Amino acid sequence: MNLRQLPNLITLSRMFLTIPIVWFLYRGDYWPALVLLAIAGLSDALDGHLVRRYGWATRLGAWLDPAADKILMLGIYLAVTLSGLLPIWLLVLVVGRDLWLSLGSLAYRHWVGPLHIEPLLISKINTFFQILLVLGAILKVGILQLDPIWVQALIVIVTFTTVTSGLAYTVVWGRRAWRHLNAPAGTRASPPA
Repeated sequence: MNLRQLPNLITLSRMFLTIPIVWFLYRGDYWPALVLLAIAGLSDALDGHLVRRYGWATRLGAWLDPAADKILMLGIYLAVTLSGLLPIWLLVLVVGRDLWLSLGSLAYRHWVGPLHIEPLLISKINTFFQILLVLGAILKVGILQLDPIWVQALIVIVTFTTVTSGLAYTVVWGRRAWRHLNAPAGTRASPPA
């Protein structure tokens, strides 16, 4: 095996961890789900470290890593929602934002050109609070008996950051597409990275 592919194998293992995590969450077995979530989080940190430390970045990895993160996050939100820990409208909002951004990236690639997405700060904040909300919801019923007000506050924050991050990407990439498509034909540069 080529060591350069090790981060990709770690990322694939995180994808496959989604299945037992979702199963345990759906069944209400919170401790094993939390242990596997911790392993998934460590695997995300490890593959990122290997890529940065040894320069083992690959085109496959650039696609695989965010896909693994999305699959894990959506799987967890689905399981936690079906278990009754979070409202279904929040799942629709989270999935809807991701679907909107995916369709937008396809449209950009079709009409403008290659799309090199750099994560916006609001998106990183959104991901942080989405994870915190899921952990809070699990801890509330399964482990610590947290006061429900904390989960309600996190639902408000996640709603705000989900909508804001979706709008921010729409504005940033909409402006880039507009500038590119409205540039005079002879001066059109390659799409911005």
